[in-house]
Amino acid sequence: MTRNHRGSLIRPFPLPGSASRPVVTPLSPSVVYASDTPDALDDQYEGRVQGYTYSREGHPNASVVAAHLDAMEGATGGVLTGSGMAAVGAVLMGLLKTGDHVVGGNQLYGRSRRMMAEDLPRLGIGVTLADPGDIAAMRAAMTPQTKMILVEVVSNPTLRVADIRGLAALAKETGALLVVDNTFTTPRAFRPFDHGADIVIHSITKLLAGHSDVMLGYVAARDPDLAQRLMVFSVTLGLTPSPFDCWLAERGLLTFPLRFDRAQATAARLADHLAGLPGVRRVLYPMREDHPDHALAADLLGGQGCNMVSFEMEGGRATANAFTRAAEGLSFAPTLGDVGTTLSHPASSSHRGLTAQDRAALGITEGFFRVSVGLEDPEALIAVFTEAVAAATGRG
Repeated sequence: MTRNHRGSLIRPFPLPGSASRPVVTPLSPSVVYASDTPDALDDQYEGRVQGYTYSREGHPNASVVAAHLDAMEGATGGVLTGSGMAAVGAVLMGLLKTGDHVVGGNQLYGRSRRMMAEDLPRLGIGVTLADPGDIAAMRAAMTPQTKMILVEVVSNPTLRVADIRGLAALAKETGALLVVDNTFTTPRAFRPFDHGADIVIHSITKLLAGHSDVMLGYVAARDPDLAQRLMVFSVTLGLTPSPFDCWLAERGLLTFPLRFDRAQATAARLADHLAGLPGVRRVLYPMREDHPDHALAADLLGGQGCNMVSFEMEGGRATANAFTRAAEGLSFAPTLGDVGTTLSHPASSSHRGLTAQDRAALGITEGFFRVSVGLEDPEALIAVFTEAVAAATGRG
């Protein structure tokens, strides 16, 4: 009689079969996946069947979130990464080579700008920054070696708007790839592929996941060959995210449209209110008529303004310190997209690496704040800002 040894083995029992399926996507933390035979493994690697092998190369939770974002952006084959900056790095370092040149928006997120200003030149990749709302300036920045243009639809933190249609035409004319970071606007407000972009980037960490407990990025390319290169580069560098973060992100994505609409409506009200407060020098919100890119924003975003508001108070660092102390109940933290409203001070966080002169050229002073509007009651939020601005500017 043949003895059954299964009970003596470490992992002898597969998951039980079921005629039903879970409503919530199961968390799949396994690092490795077992195949029946070497031939079966070949079938997976060579694309004849769908399967998983090693989680650095992909796992079920990442596949679910990527499919969700692909549907939102009108993409196929999107790749998830461990952070938004990992997605930026996958594009810049995975697609460019020594001798190439890239033109970036001059008001990019601080870490993106740092990567372009310090890391790419070290690798022999040329970089020029220019105003993405000024096509003549972007054209002047191009060289025969320019292979890529990288911009944000709405810049972080000054909320300037890129001329995406003009940039798409410029990229097509010159043969450069147009890469668009859509983090602030999200596909709820803008879909870059519909306007000529070649590659789209997201920091899922922010508004898409929306609860400040996920660190994820996403990148998708229109060209399948580019998508494959991005995937291979990400796998090789180990940029793959954890299943748990992907599992949490899926939960956030399910409520994203509701959160976006609520936060955006409150942001518009807050921007108008801040503009009338004594001690506030200027307010930046794309849908306000006094925004420097209002006409472009109205045309490009179709009435969407996102949940971000930036404003500048009279005074310097002392005023900024007083404001954050007085803004009771609001988190002073270098993030955005949370269910709660957060305050960011670019001079001491995202853009602290720039000189005071460079920050001033971008309009970032010590009294400048970026606000990520959350889901609070609008009237309560407005009251907190009213009191905090008054206290900070000596009018309380």
